[in-house]
Amino acid sequence: MRSCLIADDHALVRDALAATVAARWPDAEILQASDFPTAWSAAARAPDLCLADLDMPGAAPVEGVEALRAAAPAMKILVVTGSFDDAMMLDLLARGVHGFAPKSLSADVIGAAIALVLAGGRYLPQRLAEMQMPERHFAPAPPPRLLTERQLEVARLMARGQTNKDIARSLGIAPATIKTHVAQVIALTGAANRTEAAMRATALGLL
Repeated sequence: MRSCLIADDHALVRDALAATVAARWPDAEILQASDFPTAWSAAARAPDLCLADLDMPGAAPVEGVEALRAAAPAMKILVVTGSFDDAMMLDLLARGVHGFAPKSLSADVIGAAIALVLAGGRYLPQRLAEMQMPERHFAPAPPPRLLTERQLEVARLMARGQTNKDIARSLGIAPATIKTHVAQVIALTGAANRTEAAMRATALGLL
């Protein structure tokens, strides 16, 4: 990722997202906007990714996102928001948004969601994935190549019912590192928790 636009009217949220991006992509240029008009202007610079809230000054959510898409058609858009309207999210998905992530997610999961979107996937809340019409082909789970060998090892042990401490002992890795890997596996499989992540990984034929 070369550049990322972060659009949110709360400075603390922008700073937290900027820190998450900088930790994973230290060379990426980070642009910030606190309202839709400023975000539209910044989007004209064609960043690779936009992390955008829906409730910002300057426009209604759909209008605001539509203008972002128009300003930078190739830019990936991951909505990071605290308010969810299922009908609106389905509408925005049809208009080209690449995913939705709650602000309550940890930095590790947000980072994994960003990686998934950048790799061509979509990050969706489970209930939204279940609402998709089959003909839309919005697969909540990513292709196998998005899981690293280490993540696959962790997922296999998760599927066997091992705890983070058990996995850490099995792989000879610090528990904190395992916690990060587990969060990434959950995000990259589009799951809501570790049990569902193991089930999805198994169903995908990854394990």
